[in-house]
Order: sequence, then C-alpha cells, then structure tokens
Amino acid sequence: MFGAALRAFLVGVVFSIPAFLLPQASPDAVQMAAVFSLIAAGLTFAEYTSNYPSLIEFREAPPYNRMRFVALFVTVLMLTLIARDATYPTAFNAFLAGLGRVVGGAMDFPFSPVRLMVLLVPEGAEQAQFETVRVFAGLAYLVSLLSLLVFTAIVRLLDWPIRHGAFNFWVNLPLFDPTAGGDVLYRLKRDSHVNVALGFLLPFAIPAILQLASSLAVPLSMNDPQSLIWMMSAWAFLPASLIMRGVALMRIADLIEEKRRRAYAQAELQVA
Repeated sequence: MFGAALRAFLVGVVFSIPAFLLPQASPDAVQMAAVFSLIAAGLTFAEYTSNYPSLIEFREAPPYNRMRFVALFVTVLMLTLIARDATYPTAFNAFLAGLGRVVGGAMDFPFSPVRLMVLLVPEGAEQAQFETVRVFAGLAYLVSLLSLLVFTAIVRLLDWPIRHGAFNFWVNLPLFDPTAGGDVLYRLKRDSHVNVALGFLLPFAIPAILQLASSLAVPLSMNDPQSLIWMMSAWAFLPASLIMRGVALMRIADLIEEKRRRAYAQAELQVA
C-alpha cells in the first residue's frame, strides 16, 4: 500500500510540475494540471494495489517502468526549469539552458528529428522562439537516447529480467492475449519488431503530423511554455518508450526460445 501510494504521488508530481513551477501559468491551466495529476495518480495507485495488473506492463520486472518514469520526470523538470529561467534566473537554470543550446545545436542538422521540430515554428517568429524550440528538442531527445542506452545495457549486461528471480509472463504482460492464436514466440518477436520500428519512425513522423494538423485545423501554439514542454516531452518519450518495450519483448522471446531449446534437448536425451 505504501509503495503504491508513493508511486501514485510521484506520477502526480510529474504531471503538475509545469503548471506549478511556471509563474506565467494561468489558473485554468493549474486546475487542469491538478485534474490530470489526480487521474494519473489514481490509476497508478489502483494498478499497484491490485494483485494482477490490467494496464501497466512489466510491473514485477524492475527497472523497466522506473526507467520510463525517470526519463519523463527528468525531461519535464529540465524543460520547466529552462522556461522558468526567463522569469526567475538561477545559476542552475542558466546551466541547463547552456547545455540545451550546445546539445540542440549539435543535433540540429538537416533531416534530423530536432531540425524537423524546429521547422514547426511559424515563419516570422522571433529568433528566440526558434532557439527555445531547439533547446527543448535537443535536451528532450538527449534524455530519451540516454534512457534507451541505459535500459539496453541493463538488459544485456545485468541479465534482466531474471537476475532477481523468475519472470511471471502473464502478470508482467497483462495486455498480451494468449488466446489470440499463433505461436507465442512468433507473436512476441513480431510485436518487438513493430515497436522498435515505430519508435525509430515516430520522431520523424510526429513533426509531419503536427505540421499537417496545424495546416488543416488550428495552428500550433509554440508561445505557450506549458504546451511546448508537453509537446517536446511526448515527442521524445513516446518513441523511446516504444523502443524500450520492443527491446523488452525481444528479451522475453529470447528467454522462451532458450527454455524451449533446453526442453527439446532434454527430451532427445531421454529418448536416446
């Protein structure tokens, strides 16, 4: 109960960071952030207090969900502190802004995901707006890449997820339907490849979708710091989360394949 409450509190904090730290946040934005925080915290608490999860995958296989939470938390917090530096400048906020300029400038090359996000800024906008989007995109993408590298290293070097005990397939993959038909191993590998492919594609596809939506409907609001923070966080976090899920599913498929191989070898020895 305590662990579930702590997780729910931390998830609620993530959704409320921009609204409560940015001085220019409107009362309506603060209220909306509070509502989303309560909903996210409630769902998290319900999932972690139940014996069998219904939505959250790899609940009993840390640090998969912890890595995703940390990546989102760090991204939202860093971007919020940079936006806050315009009103309440501090040495740490200035350091983050300088780091973002270096990283964003290094990643802003032709056809890169960062360049595509910068191109979303409307023509005629001030240079500061282009710089802000470049800084936000560079830092958000850097955090997502680092989270991917760390999780992949944990999977390959620390024998995730069986280092601390057996892996319960049905508890950790509640969204995987075993009755859908077909070999489980084939389906796991197929889902893994689909998730990884989507994860690599989305950083390029999301800017194109946003540009198309802005041309057909209401133009994007790149001046609102909260909207920009959540846009950049989602743009970087969702692809990284999909790739992490693909890597995790492939690891589970490898474990099942290895177990089958041992079972077949043992059966052949018994027959012989």
